[in-house]
Amino acid sequence: MDGLALRSETRVTRPARAERGEQVIAVLAPMSGSAGIWGPSCISCAQLAVSEVNDEGGIDGAKLVPLFLDSDDENVGKLESEIAGLIEDRTIAGVVGMNVSSVRQRLNKIIGGSIPYVYTPLYEGNEHSPNVYTIGETPVDQLEPAIRQLTEDLKVKNWALIGNDYVWPRTSHSVARRRIAECGGNVVFDGYVPFGLNDADWLVERIARARPDIVLVSLVGQDAVEFNRAFGRMNLDRKMFRFSTAVDENVLLATGEENTRRLFVASAYFSALKTPGNEEFKDRSRAIHNTRPPVLNALGQSMYEGVHFYSALRATEKTNEMPGHALGRKGRPVRYRSARAGRYLSNDRKDLTIYLSRADGHEFSILGELS
Repeated sequence: MDGLALRSETRVTRPARAERGEQVIAVLAPMSGSAGIWGPSCISCAQLAVSEVNDEGGIDGAKLVPLFLDSDDENVGKLESEIAGLIEDRTIAGVVGMNVSSVRQRLNKIIGGSIPYVYTPLYEGNEHSPNVYTIGETPVDQLEPAIRQLTEDLKVKNWALIGNDYVWPRTSHSVARRRIAECGGNVVFDGYVPFGLNDADWLVERIARARPDIVLVSLVGQDAVEFNRAFGRMNLDRKMFRFSTAVDENVLLATGEENTRRLFVASAYFSALKTPGNEEFKDRSRAIHNTRPPVLNALGQSMYEGVHFYSALRATEKTNEMPGHALGRKGRPVRYRSARAGRYLSNDRKDLTIYLSRADGHEFSILGELS
């Protein structure tokens, strides 16, 4: 494969797919902004999946060709125009995207169910737009069991909630508030900030004044880095815990090990997982990048799954089976290649193991499964 050549011209001037024997998909990855820290991992994992699909014969004999586009929130206006043009020109047959939910909601209006849209990351749930497939975890999967476990293990009662100001953190915090109350706890702070948190000291100071036992951090990418650095500089890790469902290995590296003490994360994927499937995934990733791939993480792995899920969807069409969400309603899961052995039943139901981990410097120590 060709290294990390990220982008082609988005208004592609090429013959129709059938004439070239290709099937082009738009692959959306954050290349700028707060989520840009995840871009290299997302692109690398998508490239690996495309290579595997093509090595196995492509999509019904057609070579799968990825067209990488920047999915950052601040780029959404341009992205809408690009996707609209690509659909109008009949250049792309589908979309596989790792982007925030506010971008997904806007793209749903542009795509309008005309082609499959596989949305890969964890998200807030309740997505039922036509021809949209969400394969990631939801707050019910991650937050509810983790809050119960952390309440029992850490004996925490007072919670602070902080997130970026858009649908995923707000919906997640609504779920968290209910579960915290059910566990006998209190929410002493619940705040939201725009993307681009360049100075987090003021925010950390406000949270410190609320005196929580634990902070739920629902900040995206670099914003989480800035928050956790400020948290560490102020030595608040000596007084309170942190918990997140979106902090990954990239964020740990950028935050610095001195700022990650007493930080817990719940996710269905960590690069530290000692499973045969993950070990094979890591070996293949190292092989295509000359042993030095970008950092593997949950969001990158979700793009690997997304490409393979798209291939599985097309296979159901070939065999005249129902599409994935219909299969799920009848209890027939969509099986696709995954480093975490995930299975899709519907947008509301996935078969995923959720793990609780603790930051250990620049890595995660997996504490066990959540149920």
